[in-house]
Amino acid sequence: MPRASEIKKGFAIESNGKTLLVKDIEVTTPGGRGGTKIYKMRCTDIATGARVDERLKADEVINTVEMFKRQSTFSYVDGEEYIFMDNEDYTQYTFNKADIEDDLLFINEDTQGMHVVIVDDKVAGLELPSTVEMVIEETDPSIKGASASARTKPARFATGLTIQVPEYIATGDRVIINIAERKYTSRA
Repeated sequence: MPRASEIKKGFAIESNGKTLLVKDIEVTTPGGRGGTKIYKMRCTDIATGARVDERLKADEVINTVEMFKRQSTFSYVDGEEYIFMDNEDYTQYTFNKADIEDDLLFINEDTQGMHVVIVDDKVAGLELPSTVEMVIEETDPSIKGASASARTKPARFATGLTIQVPEYIATGDRVIINIAERKYTSRA
């Protein structure tokens, strides 16, 4: 069984009789000598969909739950439900908009490398790739002669995401975005 320091985002863990999917991890180091790191995990209860926060010391042992990841693609929207399809056996997985609202900022019809996480034969969550390629829908006009190290400007995408991009980027350009940091990486 792994320690809290070995748990990564996307793992399924068992805590207080609940099966939880780790959505985000924040590490804090208390002041003073000999203080162990504290891992604050933002999780989702797989059974109820409720948000659960766990605070664990780095050396605490955690039970992990067996999970499967199925490569999938975005298929279509039906009201408040988003349907994804398994790339191998064409099984459809349904997510409620509220459950994947943060992920929807990075999902378009071209997004590749997504996985549906399945725990105990239940759809538990969506795992996105580390980077995604998107087309800028609106930004200020590009400045001729602007260098790569120049200032930045806001750029808006069709999904509603807004990030800072270099001044030489124009509306309609395809760019690569780091999802974890929500930052511009490069032109596509």
